[in-house]
Amino acid sequence: MDFLLKLHRALIAEGVRFAIVGGHAVALHGAVRGTLDVDVVIPFERQQFLLIHETLGKLGLTPRVPLEPATVFSDREKLIGERNMLAWSFQNPDDPLQVVDIVITHDLNELSTVKVFVESNESLEVIGIDDLIKMKRAAGRPQDLADVEALEKLK
Repeated sequence: MDFLLKLHRALIAEGVRFAIVGGHAVALHGAVRGTLDVDVVIPFERQQFLLIHETLGKLGLTPRVPLEPATVFSDREKLIGERNMLAWSFQNPDDPLQVVDIVITHDLNELSTVKVFVESNESLEVIGIDDLIKMKRAAGRPQDLADVEALEKLK
């Protein structure tokens, strides 16, 4: 939770609009779920791609695939279709457990979000449960389908 909160605070301070998706979102909705990487979704806006790249760099994270934010933004469809790149992944070389995946298959502007309160009455923006279920179902991996089952029980 420490890294998640540090990431959240840094992104907010730099004006990045984002919501948490993936395993952390499942857990924040109340399902028992362990995960290390933090998955986020941002708006499909050039400035947001630039801001998140810069902010993650300030936190010591570097892209696993050396692509510039403008390239990821402008070539997003091509990267998804031709290279099966579903997320723009960043990792801290000094702490390999600090991983952030920016999901490039979904636009934050098209998703519902909710605020989930955590430590110190701080709230995290998390994808809404219905959109999270759709994303997990579409991914179709065994863990995602188990997440769908757990999330449907919570509803």
